[in-house]
Amino acid sequence: MIRTKISFFSEEIAFSLKLKTSIRSWINDTITSEGKKAGELNIIFCSDDYLLSINNQYLNHNTYTDIITFDNSEDESLIEGDIFISIERIRENASNFNTTEKDELHRVIIHGILHLLGYKDKNKADKDLMTQKEDFYLNKRNF
Repeated sequence: MIRTKISFFSEEIAFSLKLKTSIRSWINDTITSEGKKAGELNIIFCSDDYLLSINNQYLNHNTYTDIITFDNSEDESLIEGDIFISIERIRENASNFNTTEKDELHRVIIHGILHLLGYKDKNKADKDLMTQKEDFYLNKRNF
């Protein structure tokens, strides 16, 4: 039997996610509607510097980012991975994009899930599809 486990952690910051149960259900519903199953997913909220260190160490990028996703899936039908999210970037981006921190955080969470589902965002067509999917699943939230 496949065990679904979506866990939330924080590193180098004091952050507690609100509505964890609702967010877990929303993530599961998103994965299921894409024809996959959720396995073990870790979502780690962290500082800019913590995520910059990961970006340097694993991707050889020396830039701040809001999210880094590591796909740990061994089975194509099972979504597993680690999603690191900078809360500092979320707050700044929410201000820059004139949206709420909650909506920006949810957009970034679902962005990471979409990456684990196989969606890319390296070229314009892929970015456009990713944004459409983000908007679609954000509109499916019921919390």
